[in-house]
Amino acid sequence: MQPALAIIPVPTEKQALDWSLVLVSQGIDTSIGCDPEVNSWQLIVPLNDHAQALRALTQYRSENQFRPWRQELPWTGLLFDGRSAVCMLPFVLLYTIEATGHGELRTAGLMDNQAVRAGEWWRLITAVTLHGDLAHLAANVTTGLLLLGLAMGASGPGVGLLASFLGGVGGNLAGFWLHGESHRSLGASGMVMGALGLLAAQWLGLLRRGMSPRQLAARGVLSGCFLLVLLGFSPQKNVDVLAHVAGFITGLLLGTGLAFCPDAFSRNRWANLMAALGCIALAGAAWWQALK
Repeated sequence: MQPALAIIPVPTEKQALDWSLVLVSQGIDTSIGCDPEVNSWQLIVPLNDHAQALRALTQYRSENQFRPWRQELPWTGLLFDGRSAVCMLPFVLLYTIEATGHGELRTAGLMDNQAVRAGEWWRLITAVTLHGDLAHLAANVTTGLLLLGLAMGASGPGVGLLASFLGGVGGNLAGFWLHGESHRSLGASGMVMGALGLLAAQWLGLLRRGMSPRQLAARGVLSGCFLLVLLGFSPQKNVDVLAHVAGFITGLLLGTGLAFCPDAFSRNRWANLMAALGCIALAGAAWWQALK
């Protein structure tokens, strides 16, 4: 005996494909139908799941309504979140404060292995927000604006920000463990590479969602170009490759975990709000400790 079915009208084929992925992620068996006479699309679901399907689609539409700061990059399917520009402002602000006569910021916050071994743990965090000169700042802000925007678009604004920032902390941890006591460093390069690691891990989620080879290839090409820019055209004479690689690996590991989370997690505004507040609290607490 065939189970009773319910029909959900859909305006376009693209929307039918998107909505079917939403319902499948919620465990609802879904098929796509089309009436060729009027060229109308529909989703066909079991009658018992009809109410749940409508709730899931209502939530999806609410969470994905048009946002001027979130735009899809043509051909790639990647989402760019323009709020990454706001996230770059603290780096510019700190550099400006330091450059106008407050050199104690760098003294208090740069990564210093000897000081960290003496208990100044906050340097692992504060060093991510400092830069050596204007060229160093410009390189990290420009590449970070793009990569962090893409990571925030893929993983959620708050989640992407926190995971990328932890990539920077991971880079400093690697330097602390593997470099000698004389090692000192600063900069957001590890954070930028953490954002790239998040993007690289997205292929797992894309395969799970059945994305096209063209979209997978586009992400691979973009990742390779960004790596070339970050590692091959750095304005610094002494590039900390270890921090770059460790930041990338940290982002890759966090991104892999996020790729297997439910799709609704990256769109959940409360999860993103808590992650963003967590990132601000982490950096704020570290700077408060550094300047006491």
